[in-house]
Amino acid sequence: MKSPVIQLEKTLKQILAGALLNVIWIMNVGKAEEPVTLNVKDDGYRGIWYMNQPSNDEYVYKYSGGLGTYCAKHRPFAIYRAEINKTFFCYGGATLGDDRRLLHMVSYFDHQTKTVPRPTVLLDKHTNDAHDNPVISIDDQGYIWIFSTSHGTSRPSFIHRSVRPYDIDQFQLVPATRLEGDSRLPITNFSYMQAWYRPGDGFLCFFTRYGYPAQRTSCFMHSTDGINWGPWQRLAAIEEGHYQVSGLGRERVGAMFNYHPQGKGLNWRTNLYYVESTDLGNTWRTVVGEQLDVPLTSAKNPALVRDYAAEGLNVYLKDLRYDEQDHPVLLFITSRGYESGPQNNPRTWTLAHWSGAKWLFHEVTTSDNNYDMGELWIEEANDWRIIAPTEIGPQPFNPGGEVAMWVSKDQGRTWVKQRQLTESSEVNHTYVRRPLNTHPDFFAFWADGHGRKPSESNLYFSDEEGNVYRLPRTMEGATAKPEAVFLRP
Repeated sequence: MKSPVIQLEKTLKQILAGALLNVIWIMNVGKAEEPVTLNVKDDGYRGIWYMNQPSNDEYVYKYSGGLGTYCAKHRPFAIYRAEINKTFFCYGGATLGDDRRLLHMVSYFDHQTKTVPRPTVLLDKHTNDAHDNPVISIDDQGYIWIFSTSHGTSRPSFIHRSVRPYDIDQFQLVPATRLEGDSRLPITNFSYMQAWYRPGDGFLCFFTRYGYPAQRTSCFMHSTDGINWGPWQRLAAIEEGHYQVSGLGRERVGAMFNYHPQGKGLNWRTNLYYVESTDLGNTWRTVVGEQLDVPLTSAKNPALVRDYAAEGLNVYLKDLRYDEQDHPVLLFITSRGYESGPQNNPRTWTLAHWSGAKWLFHEVTTSDNNYDMGELWIEEANDWRIIAPTEIGPQPFNPGGEVAMWVSKDQGRTWVKQRQLTESSEVNHTYVRRPLNTHPDFFAFWADGHGRKPSESNLYFSDEEGNVYRLPRTMEGATAKPEAVFLRP
């Protein structure tokens, strides 16, 4: 254990380093209120509680809960690296005394020792909005990158890189710029970031820009080094805009998105679209190879996978994967409306799988809220899994519930519930996320929280067999073993 004097000296050095980075940020961007980069250790794992849009009914909010791994349009939250046998992860954390003060947190699970260290507080986002949660990426040299998103344009966004490979103790603010015409502009704002890294190609990032020109414009950008980015590309700006979820294949990168029809408000989202690129975003095509003129601006266009507007259904995006043939697989929920409660049942978990000739649609199961969130694991051709809070939880019809593992042995055509991972919980489990390059010991990652009132939020992970572990809310030492809370019989 370090002496108080040594620890104080270390903390002062961290504060001074943050102050220097803040000066650099001011020189490049503008005024900032305090050091952007904190690089200090917390004494445990605590997620943020967040709510959106009071509903004035028994469900209290449109959605709410422990949303440290929110939202579906933020990806990824965790990455396994075999070189060091660790799964690195980030999440929206909270202070010990305030479950609604958003901190950007970074940590890892050591697969050799089965322990976690004290997490690093990267920055204080100065908001209680979980839409500002971070995402993580790791380059081919092992440097850890954290993209700190913003909900809209009223708050700044940041990009950080670890000072040393595979090390979470110290990060530096990256003075990233993008090309626009003959000029380079600072990158100071992005929403719903999805940061993919491919060795040799660099960063392939999907994100949203508000008012660019649609209220939510789907965009893409590429960089080989994470500092100098190419021009922002607008992929879609149909009527009031989009949500998008992207994925990385072997030879392509792609995105699925829905859209907000003009005049219906942002709670109405419908249709399903898919676009892809095999040349680092220089051109965009449909799944059959037809080149697209982006941004797409008409609801009827060649990228349309299914016209759910004609069926009167909302579409909530969950995951995009690629199968062994590098064909896209889209996971989403359809429902009859945005409000919580049984009136908008069924909430149907659906797969759209490109066969090489046509889209095949398969229903998986149903759950009780549009914001029930899980993802798709494609382990082998005959081993597809969905882990999600599909089972009714202690706050029914609020986001999340009890977590279950669903398995398909025929590439998504039929599904069976293999096991339930959590049970008899006091609060709902929410937003189950799939680490990249998943290790069997850290297979899924999520948080919990009360669906109808502010509460503490804890963080969990499961192994491949469905055993569930809770990250320590407080820690005495420098490392700790997560607590086994739900074990298979």
